[in-house]
Amino acid sequence: MSKNYKVAVIQLNLNNTADENRKKCMEWIKKAAHQGAEVICLPELYSSHYFCQSEDVVNFSIAEPLGDVSFTAFSALAKDLGVVIIVPFFEKRMSGIYHNSAYIIDTDGSQAGLYRKMHIPDDPHFYEKFYFTPGDLGFQSIGTKKGNIGTLICWDQWYPEAARLTALKGAEVLFYPTAIGWHPAEKAQYGENQYGAWMNVMKGHAVANGIFVAAANRIGLEKYIPDTDGIEFWGKSFICGPQGEILALASHDKEEILMAEVDLALQENVRQNWPFFRDRRIDAFGELTKRALD
Repeated sequence: MSKNYKVAVIQLNLNNTADENRKKCMEWIKKAAHQGAEVICLPELYSSHYFCQSEDVVNFSIAEPLGDVSFTAFSALAKDLGVVIIVPFFEKRMSGIYHNSAYIIDTDGSQAGLYRKMHIPDDPHFYEKFYFTPGDLGFQSIGTKKGNIGTLICWDQWYPEAARLTALKGAEVLFYPTAIGWHPAEKAQYGENQYGAWMNVMKGHAVANGIFVAAANRIGLEKYIPDTDGIEFWGKSFICGPQGEILALASHDKEEILMAEVDLALQENVRQNWPFFRDRRIDAFGELTKRALD
């Protein structure tokens, strides 16, 4: 069995320019590494404010091609610190095709993997379909020098199929870089249930798959569009174990590092005692590939 390893998620306010956000993220990664973290995950679209609050072609200028500054900067940092870094970024694949993506950078600075967000939302002030082409790399377990990790992104977190397929491919921990928050006018009425549903669905993925789950969210009010209330990102990043047990939990409004150990013996024990993979009726699941059963 592989060696246990420590994972960390970093919860940040990311309202500044790309250069400032990158420098800030690098400093927080250094802090996490010095505290013992071996696999470190940033929030979704780390380099900018959450620009999907509007549909504006100007925002395509934020995107970058593969191998550009988000890779070179964090590749050098990963190699220097000897850690794995998950870097979510706005990818320009070619003219007219853009993705919401994440590098998985290994301890030697090499690219261990690339994930492109598969599920793309279109909600008020979360207008991601305007910007992002759905991912075409599928669900993956990425082998790194620390362990086998899976990465999904934000809206992917609502889909049990995504978590299941990633776990079946051998992932030991599932990371969710995230940018989710409240519409301020709705917070008093709906906020508690919205936040609770967000956490509960991911804890459910942990239980159903016997897998560690780590979610890295933003914090802060991002109000850059005139005559709107903006989005108040609710923080509460967390790491949970394979029975949904909370191992680390952040606040709603502070920048923080959360850390926990991926205990592979515990994972094996949970899967032996709750053998959900063994008892799956794969012969009866064919209809899951249909949009609706009408």
